Amino acid sequence: MGEPLGPEKKFHLITRNLQEVLGEEKLKEVLGERELKVYWGTATTGKPHVAYFVPMSKIADFLKAGCEVTILFADLHAYLDNMKAPWELLELRTQYYEQVIKAMLESIGVPLDKLKFVKGTDFQLSREYTLDVYRLSSVMTEHDAKKAGAEVVKQVEHPLLSGLLYPGLQALDEEYLKVDAQFGGVDQRKIFTLAEKYLPSLGYAKRVHLMNPMVPGLTGSKMSSSEEESKIDLLDRKEDVKKKLKKAFCEPGNVQNNGVLAFVKHVLFPLNSEFVIKRSEKFGGDKVYTLYEEVENEFAQELLHPGDLKASVEVALNKLLDPIRKKFESPEMRKLTGLAYPDPSKSKGAMKGNPKNSDDEEIIPSRLDVRVGKVISVERHPDADSLYLEKMRGVESQAMLLWMKLTPPPLSLSLGLGNREGDPRKVEPLDPPEGSAPGDHVFVEGYKAGKPDDELKPKKKVFEKLQVDLKISSECVAQWKDKPLMTRLGQITCKMLKGGNIS
Repeated sequence: MGEPLGPEKKFHLITRNLQEVLGEEKLKEVLGERELKVYWGTATTGKPHVAYFVPMSKIADFLKAGCEVTILFADLHAYLDNMKAPWELLELRTQYYEQVIKAMLESIGVPLDKLKFVKGTDFQLSREYTLDVYRLSSVMTEHDAKKAGAEVVKQVEHPLLSGLLYPGLQALDEEYLKVDAQFGGVDQRKIFTLAEKYLPSLGYAKRVHLMNPMVPGLTGSKMSSSEEESKIDLLDRKEDVKKKLKKAFCEPGNVQNNGVLAFVKHVLFPLNSEFVIKRSEKFGGDKVYTLYEEVENEFAQELLHPGDLKASVEVALNKLLDPIRKKFESPEMRKLTGLAYPDPSKSKGAMKGNPKNSDDEEIIPSRLDVRVGKVISVERHPDADSLYLEKMRGVESQAMLLWMKLTPPPLSLSLGLGNREGDPRKVEPLDPPEGSAPGDHVFVEGYKAGKPDDELKPKKKVFEKLQVDLKISSECVAQWKDKPLMTRLGQITCKMLKGGNIS
């Protein structure tokens, strides 16, 4: 047993690697008197992925600091978030979350007996809680509710009332779980400030809010359950982990939006206090880093190769995933996984007609894996009527377009091309929203979810069938069947080719 930690050391453990703390003075005040009570909640929707190790490593910090930690499986929130989890699957998904998160905590050495696990519907359907929901709805404005959920609740053209209720319920959870602090990602900041504004109006105290930064996924954007290639599932095989890490955005010298480096910083260092690079002797041999800053600095100076970084993260990650995979090899866990997340191809709708071909016959945009690229070299083809894109920075996987015959050649190209119908000589690049990065997922509105085909088989002509409906609108917006092409930051546009085709 080590020496008891003082308030200052506890404060350091609780706040390290956080992006922001609201209520810092109150946090210090509580630590000076007793142990902090904190909760972390997760809506039981899509399958948890490796980014969940980020909050898990912070929960480990909280426990080291002596905190009383509650983990909330927010099943009712999952339903309110545009029914991401159908009511009939809520219980099953909550069971899955409980099992998989306990397995994650065990894999990083967190003692479960120090934690309290609570299901949302265990207290959120009580008379008292329901009356407080009505009380809160009588003082909270629609504007504030909508603003608070903007980065957390799924946004649609015609929002449901359930999405407006979601932030208020999360605020009330702080009172009903009897905690001093709530922990979450910085994307929940607006919900946290809503809680600070409205809980006192019901006679309840403000809480401390602890916020993790949003860790980028493997594509460089936010790691998402709905983007298959942006995340590594906790049950992915070792071969899948290798494949996804190999394709991860990890440009030499670039430390921005680098999901591989972020995993080292927010998971591996807090858990192990060091990181080991595995490499052959001819490239310098193994190296042990005891500070994350050393890793980042050497990567920025290109002294650390992306291939060595990925290979070493792969080893460390598989070590974390092995006990989770083992637990879910049992027949009971396999059955639970299948029931909580049924295969869409085996649903009743998919079984009509020929079940083997039903999935293939559905030609929808989510079957394409389209990414933002950055053109850094364009050269004339020796045949003189074609151009080559020499390299698309940050995109190691398949690109939608590598070269195209054009007469005359344009000045620049990008991932998509627009040309005015009937006049193939007019060509211009499609422009992603400002702030986009190489590797950002491009999707059609309403078709963001879904797993892209691993391989577009020529005989199926999936792209060709979709390409017929890819056009530029009269407002210069790239569209598929009148639905805009988008990234997480907004719509894809072009500058002038109204009514053009996209190839």
